[in-house]
Parts: sequence; C-alpha cells; structure tokens
Amino acid sequence: MAKKTSKTAKSNELDGKEFFAAIALIEKEKGIPKSYMLEKITQALVSAYKRDHEGITDNVFVEANEITETVRMFVKKEIVEEVTNPFTEIALDEARKSLPSAQTGDVVRIEIKPRNFGRIAAQTACQVIIQGMREAEHSMIYDMFSSKEHEMLLGTVTRVDPRNGAVSLRITSNGESTDAYLSPSEQVRGEVVREGDRLKVYVVEVRRSSRGPQVLISRTHPGLVKRLFELEVPEIYDGTVEIRSIAREAGSRSKLAVWSADENVDPIGACVGPKGARVNNVVAELGSEKIDIIKYSDDPAEYVAASLSPADVVSVLPLEGTKSCRVVVPDDQLSLAIGKEGQNARLAAKLTGYKIDIKAASAAHEWEEEDAEAQRAAQEAAEAAGLEEEFQSPEETAPETPSPDPQPDPIPETDSES
Repeated sequence: MAKKTSKTAKSNELDGKEFFAAIALIEKEKGIPKSYMLEKITQALVSAYKRDHEGITDNVFVEANEITETVRMFVKKEIVEEVTNPFTEIALDEARKSLPSAQTGDVVRIEIKPRNFGRIAAQTACQVIIQGMREAEHSMIYDMFSSKEHEMLLGTVTRVDPRNGAVSLRITSNGESTDAYLSPSEQVRGEVVREGDRLKVYVVEVRRSSRGPQVLISRTHPGLVKRLFELEVPEIYDGTVEIRSIAREAGSRSKLAVWSADENVDPIGACVGPKGARVNNVVAELGSEKIDIIKYSDDPAEYVAASLSPADVVSVLPLEGTKSCRVVVPDDQLSLAIGKEGQNARLAAKLTGYKIDIKAASAAHEWEEEDAEAQRAAQEAAEAAGLEEEFQSPEETAPETPSPDPQPDPIPETDSES
C-alpha cells in the first residue's frame, strides 16, 4: 500500500503578525518610526497593484490594523447595471453573489490578496519599501547632524587620498554615524593625518544631497578654537567668561578676546589655567599653534593696545568717524607689533575690526606733518575754488543772468507811410 504523504501548501497571504513584528524590529534597530514605515509600505502595495492593473485609479487602499495585526488591501467599485470599466465598476448580479442586498449606485469593497500580485509588481513594492527606509535613514541623520552645526565633533580617519591629501572621516553623534569630507583647504597646514587617527573637527554646515546628508567640516575655522576652550575651561562653558572675538591663521597663530562680567574672575587666568594646563591642551590639539589671550574692552584704544600683544604700546588714537586708529609703539617694539610678514598687526585688525596704522615713537611726527600737509592742500583747494567763483568770466555767468534781447531799430514814419 502506498504511503500517504501530506504536503503543506506555502501560503501567499501576508502574515500580519510577522509583518508588525518586522516593523517593530526596524524601528528598534534603525530608529525609523513605525508610522513612517507603515505609510511607505502601504504606498508600495498600492503602487505594485496599479502596475499590474493599468486601469486602476485612486480606488485602491490598504488597511493596516496594529491591534488586530492584520494588513488588508481593497479596491472600491461602483455597482452598475452594465459594466463599462471593470477596474472601477462591478455588475449588479456579480455584486449580489457576495452581498445580496446590493443596489445600483452602491460602492463595494473587494479584498485583494497578495498572491494576485505579479513578479514585477512585487519587485516594485520591494524597491519602494527599501527606498523609503533609505530616505528615512537619511532624514534622521540629517536632522541629527543639522542640530550639530557650529559644534565640535570627534571623527575617525577612514581614508587619506594620496593624490591631494583629502581626508574622509567617520563622525558619530548620539549613536548616528555618517561620513564627512575634510578638504585640503580646511586642514591645518603642516598637520600630518593618518588612517585611524581621531580628530576633533568643527561642523560648518550640513546639506541635503541625493546620496544622503553632506556634512562640511573644518580644522581651520575659528569656531574650533572656541569649542576647544569651552571644553577645557568650565568658566567659558557656564558663561562666566565670554569669548568676544577670535582671529585665527590656522597652524600659526590665534588671538582671543575674553571678558567676564564678574569682577572677581580673571578671564585671561581662567583660560590659561593652572601652570598653563588649559591653554596647553588646546595648543596640543591644534598642533602647537600659538595662542594670544587678551582682555576685551569697550574702550577702542585700550582694546587695540591689548590686541597687539606681546608688543608694548605707547598710545592709540582712534580717528573720529572711521574704524581706523593710529598706534605708537617704542622703536624697539615696532617689528614685534607688526609681526612676521605683518601677522601680528593683521590678526589684531581682524580681532578688533579696526584698521591699524603703526609707527615707531621716533617717526610719530610724520603723522603731524602728513596732517598739516593734507590740511594745507585742502585749504589751498578751497581758496582756489573761491577765487574761481569770484573772478568768473562774464561768458560763464551769462547763462545765469542773461542780457535782454536787443530791440530792432524803429522804422521811419516816412517809410511806413510810403
């Protein structure tokens, strides 16, 4: 006798329990909201069905019930006597087979089984779901890192381009990771970077792109110096000490203007730290970049004088109505005030916002001579203009005071009579 065998037919039905379990797992692992995934999946199912049924319009919908753990798809059709469009209409006789009370003009819902989907339609649904998940991930990463704009993040170097030295980093924030590109122009000059190194970078901007969020980072931005001091100096982090201005030439020198509303707090001492520990930590992170810390002042003369540190200043004269000033320094301090290739004066100008003209004490009289010469030239120009107006020729004044037109000679009466 032949042995009886039983075969379990593979079901094509959508298992609602497994479906919602998978959605919950995606939400847990990827952080993608369940509502977002349900929306994308229902869109995918509708798109897949429409692909196989070109006459279908907007009369297809999906019901996903998390409580009953069911996912059902329906097509709405209007009951008519004679069907002209089988995709949107159903004959009265056909409708009464399942709904005896059906009447013409009623709209019925007809359930669609997933097994009715074609292979191409199923692939379409799969692609829509995958694309939806990818978009959700990109959106989450963008939202996460866009909130970190103008902040400092830690990244791991994953690749260094041997051709131009560009660096790719993997940066992480609150469990989310993405790749960032550090261009050669945003790297500190002379800094050597190798794969596996961990670098602190400043997030300049986060942009949306077709490949996901694009994070623009920098190692040369003045904001990096500010964030490093916030990390090292508790008084800056809690607001007791404020960084009012920063001027930086990355890899060489930076100047910071600091200020505190608390008279009992020395803002410069707080930034330097015990035995210079705090500022030395920042310098080490920036590759031995020199840092000058000065005290901010509302008095332009005092502020400009401090900004030229380490040079001594004899006097500062702000010029009225302009953002310019004249600075006098001792003769032996002139080169120190200007700095190598003008760097110290250039950074001081960036820090204060003033155009700074520096002269040694022995040459300060040149300004007086220049002012006297300029005043004399202006006076001569004014006098010349006055004389020119006073002795202006009649031809030049004619248009302003025109002379009366000459009258014609009178005609003799004898001529008129004749």
